[in-house]
Amino acid sequence: MPELPEVESLRRILARSATGLTIVSAKVLEPRLRRKVSHDFEAAIAGRRIEALARRAKYLILQLAGGDALLVHLGMSGSLTHRPGKAGGPAFADHDESLDPAHDHVEFRLDDGSRIVYNDPRRFGLLKLVPAGALDSTVELRGLGPEPLGKAFSAEYLALKARGRRVAIKNLLMDQRIVAGIGNIYAAEILFRAAVRPTRRSGRLSRAEIGRIAAATPSILREAIGKRGTTFRSYRDSRGQPGGFSSRLRVYGREGEPCYTCSTPIRNVIVGQRASFFCPQCQK
Repeated sequence: MPELPEVESLRRILARSATGLTIVSAKVLEPRLRRKVSHDFEAAIAGRRIEALARRAKYLILQLAGGDALLVHLGMSGSLTHRPGKAGGPAFADHDESLDPAHDHVEFRLDDGSRIVYNDPRRFGLLKLVPAGALDSTVELRGLGPEPLGKAFSAEYLALKARGRRVAIKNLLMDQRIVAGIGNIYAAEILFRAAVRPTRRSGRLSRAEIGRIAAATPSILREAIGKRGTTFRSYRDSRGQPGGFSSRLRVYGREGEPCYTCSTPIRNVIVGQRASFFCPQCQK
C-alpha cells in the first residue's frame, strides 16, 4: 500500500507538472472503487483549474478553483499518472507496461492536451470531491494524528502517547490517530534504525529508545521521498516510474536474509496481523 513517501513523491511531481492546468473533462470508466464515485462527479469537476497539490497522511489533495478539493487515496494498488495526450503534453511516457489499461478507472483531460489517469487493479482507492472548507471534517481526515515530518511530532509527543500503553510500538507508529501516514514498510525500517524490536510494548520503552524512534522517523521518510518511495508490485509515481527506495530497505521483506549490519538472519513475526521484519541481534 502506498504510504506517506509514495504520496508525497507523487504530490511533488504533480505539483510541478499539473499546477495551473484546467480539467477540461473527466470520465469515470469504473465507479466501483472503495466507495462508489458519485454520479455527478464528471460534471462537478469539469472546468476546474488545479490551483495546488497538498497531502495529508496517505491522502493526496488537489486544490481546485472555487475552493473545492479532490481527495485521492491510492488504496492497495492505485496509481495516478500524468500522461501526454494526442495534442502533446508533458515529456514522459504515455504507457507503462506495469499499468494494465483495463484498470484505468478515471481519466481527467487537461487543457494542455495531457491526461491524469487513475489506475487501480484492486479498486480499493478513493476519489472524492470535497466542498470548500470541509476537508478537515471529512470522515477520512478528521481524527488523524500529526504529520511525522511536522513540528508537532517529537520525542516528547511520542513519549506522551506511549506512556502506559501495552500496544506494540510498531502498532503505535502505524496508528493513524497517533502519527499520520506511516504504514508497515516504514514502521519496520524506522524501528530497525532505532534498534527497537517491533514487538516491544510502547509503555515500557525507555526515554532514549523513544528518542531514537522519533529521530529515525523523519529521517527514514525523507530518504524514501528522495527515492520516490518503495515499489514492490504496482506502485508508480505520476511519471509512471517505480519508487527507488526498495534497494535501501534493511529489514522489510528480507526474512531469512542476512542483516546488513551483523549478518544475523532477518526474522518475521506477526504483529497486529501484519508481517513485522526485524533483526534479532540489532533490535532489542
